[in-house]
Amino acid sequence: MDIRNRMLLLPVLLIVAAGLPAQKCPLPTAWTPVANAAAVPLAEYPRPQLQRKEWLCLNGYWDYLGGRNAPDAQSPESVASFSAKPEKIKVPYCPESALSGIQRMQETNMWYRKSIRIPATWKGRQVLLHLEAVDHTATVFVNGHKAGTHQGGYDSFVFNITSYLQPGDNSIVIAAYDANDGRTPSGKNGPRGDYTFTSGIWQTVWLEPVNTAYIENVRLTPDLQNSRLAIKIQSSPGTRVKATALQNNKPVSTITASCNETFFLPINHPVYWSPDKPFLYDLQLTLLDDKGAVRDEALSYFGMRDIKLGMVNGIPRPLLNGKFEMQLGLLDQGYWPDGILTAPTDEALQYDIRFTKQAGYNLIRKHMKTEPQRFYYWADKLGLLVWQDMPAIWYQDEDTAVNRPRFRKEWKAIMDDHYNSPSIIAWVPFNENWGAFDVKEITDWVKAYDPSRLVNGNSGFNNNPSYQKAYGDPGNGDFVDTHIYVGPYKASVPDEKRAASLGEFGGVGLFVRGHMWPVENNAYDYAPTKTSLTDRYILLMDQVEQLMKYRGLSVAIYTQTTDVEHEVNGLLTYDRAFEKMELPRIKSVNKAVIESGRKLNEE
Repeated sequence: MDIRNRMLLLPVLLIVAAGLPAQKCPLPTAWTPVANAAAVPLAEYPRPQLQRKEWLCLNGYWDYLGGRNAPDAQSPESVASFSAKPEKIKVPYCPESALSGIQRMQETNMWYRKSIRIPATWKGRQVLLHLEAVDHTATVFVNGHKAGTHQGGYDSFVFNITSYLQPGDNSIVIAAYDANDGRTPSGKNGPRGDYTFTSGIWQTVWLEPVNTAYIENVRLTPDLQNSRLAIKIQSSPGTRVKATALQNNKPVSTITASCNETFFLPINHPVYWSPDKPFLYDLQLTLLDDKGAVRDEALSYFGMRDIKLGMVNGIPRPLLNGKFEMQLGLLDQGYWPDGILTAPTDEALQYDIRFTKQAGYNLIRKHMKTEPQRFYYWADKLGLLVWQDMPAIWYQDEDTAVNRPRFRKEWKAIMDDHYNSPSIIAWVPFNENWGAFDVKEITDWVKAYDPSRLVNGNSGFNNNPSYQKAYGDPGNGDFVDTHIYVGPYKASVPDEKRAASLGEFGGVGLFVRGHMWPVENNAYDYAPTKTSLTDRYILLMDQVEQLMKYRGLSVAIYTQTTDVEHEVNGLLTYDRAFEKMELPRIKSVNKAVIESGRKLNEE
């Protein structure tokens, strides 16, 4: 077991509250009983790329007050009054989910309260409160004092709460407001989305102690051409950091440099990261003050890989570590029948990634949502390429001075949150013109802000919602991307500067009794049996291979990993209990297409 795994499995200090009867889930998963039984669910270390030994998980039961008629949680200046016997909610599951214990739709105003005690060993240190994701506006109170406010449903944030703490018991209250009106980024979780509206806390809440000077952020960029890793550490002025790369637990490179400036750590004869060989280096970070005293220690990791466009036989294609690798993947929406936006357990979070790998794919497109940082850790560790979407804003043309800056700010925060993951190779700011605005300018901005990745400005620009005018093809970025259902005929062809991508296709459904969400189910087309669906899929992939070889296609993303609520076009049922295609045959054709793409490098 390497250093990274040992730290991820360190014992966690937990606060346990008395359990309550769980709500009945309309379609339970294999992990539902485990999540229901856990006093502290999802208790694994939440930030794998900046790990410290000491932390306190605040997941579990909180007092709860919510509903449209609950006290206004949008911009409160004081704490709401809870009843003598308040409801309980299990954090971090949203109140619309069965696992939360609430299971009510669109609460709008949500108040969470928890009593905690700070460990005695943290005395004299700064205490940070981390919230990995709260939809949409969150206001934090500590012992009745307002500690801060944050807007954004998909990015993480942190408050220093040290000055508000007291000896003994401390009260933390989080007010969350979510109008679900389409005027903030919400993806499928919104008034024009397809699925259950969700709101409030939906990722881990936790505390950690730090010194006054500490490593606030780390930014890692592999530079394969020069066999080095670019590092930028954010910390107090005048601090320095010692960075040591480890390969299989053995130090291979060390450098000491100033914080708040980019420096370079040599990596001689680097082992490249790829889906087939997802090698990760460990990175030990030690923060030193101006007198050389150690102020902080943390552990991170990185993968040496690059992604860029290049010409292969006169055709622009995406190159992974200098070679064309056909990107063959699944549209992955990350919804769960028991947790809705939140996977019930860390094992469940891994499951979809492991299944995708086992089925022979090398890519997922994380569609219209983000995931906890541990999801990207597993993609990094197990080896799966990721396209990361920005969740759509729906009414970008209303109150543009407010709504559009919200989108831009949250998109930048999401990119910052997940910048270090080698698995993420492309950013997708817009999908099918949903909430699209300034696409050309935003595509150029994303490319300039993160030149280490590819950008797909408007995936499926040939589609458009009826309520707005289509922006269409921005003409820039790295991909010409169309969506064809069922397809893949008439998929994109490359132009002189962009690769061709089939950003969505397929969507052939299969009804599986006993494993469907209790609504009217549908798909783009249907097959009557598992075997016939598999046959249909193989035919589609044979056609994809033809497009790849003779029409320049470089990416094909099939819809989708699992059924999602009314949609029954997944490779798995929504409860992940039934494989709807014959997996060995699917894996065989997927591997054949990817291998056929590799041969193009030899022509």
